[in-house]
Amino acid sequence: MQRLEGRVALVTGALRGIGLAAVERLLAEGASVVLTDLPDPGATEVVAVLGRLGPSAHYLPLNVAQEADWQAVAAQVRADHGRLDVLVANAGTDCTSRVEEISLADWHRVMAVNVDGLFLGVKHCAALMEETGRATRGGASVIAISSIMGIVGIADASAYNTSKGAVRLFCKAVAIEFAQKRMPIRVNSVHPGFVRTRLLEEGMAGWVEKGMGTSVEALMEGLGASTPMGRIAEPEEIAPAIAFLASDDASYVTGAELVVDGGWTAQ
Repeated sequence: MQRLEGRVALVTGALRGIGLAAVERLLAEGASVVLTDLPDPGATEVVAVLGRLGPSAHYLPLNVAQEADWQAVAAQVRADHGRLDVLVANAGTDCTSRVEEISLADWHRVMAVNVDGLFLGVKHCAALMEETGRATRGGASVIAISSIMGIVGIADASAYNTSKGAVRLFCKAVAIEFAQKRMPIRVNSVHPGFVRTRLLEEGMAGWVEKGMGTSVEALMEGLGASTPMGRIAEPEEIAPAIAFLASDDASYVTGAELVVDGGWTAQ
């Protein structure tokens, strides 16, 4: 069943990892999807991904931390599609270091991408999403990709923890704001556990460089072993949660946090 037929979704950080898996699942559910990421439209990576995904996939370059970029993208989506049903705020970055060794520049970088990017996306897409939501049974849907690290703390990841906790609370606050104003936009966060993505691998590489592990793969295996299900997730295992929140099946779900972590936070 194609639950999103005729609808339009925008996904940030869409060229790899959870973002690309979300794009693929939303397309399978019948949506037209606007992929956004940093590379120019003519970049080899962009051309290859769009060629594989087919005609319902579109691309716009976007630096989520830049307000002018969001203004341009929101205007382009309105001009090209005339609606926006789903915003998946997935773009993110990491910083692994002891708190006393984190530079202010790195702290600001993590907050700019992970927190400012979500804020700016909601700010500039809300008007179009409100218009769209009024004509849709389940309303429009904002889905922010947080993390289990937005719920519990992990050593040497304070910047990332802080940013993902901010994502969680931003979603709850805006969900209440929209609901009380009777704006038909649901806002929820998804909290993956450890997922095999480039971002996780880069984070593990940072730990290895700091002498906190012998190899990236050994650290990844350790994360899997610490998870009750005994393994880390694949991006395709997070995408169905995103599709659910995007659909009318979640028409009464707002301000919620959907944890997809193999039981990690249940310990």
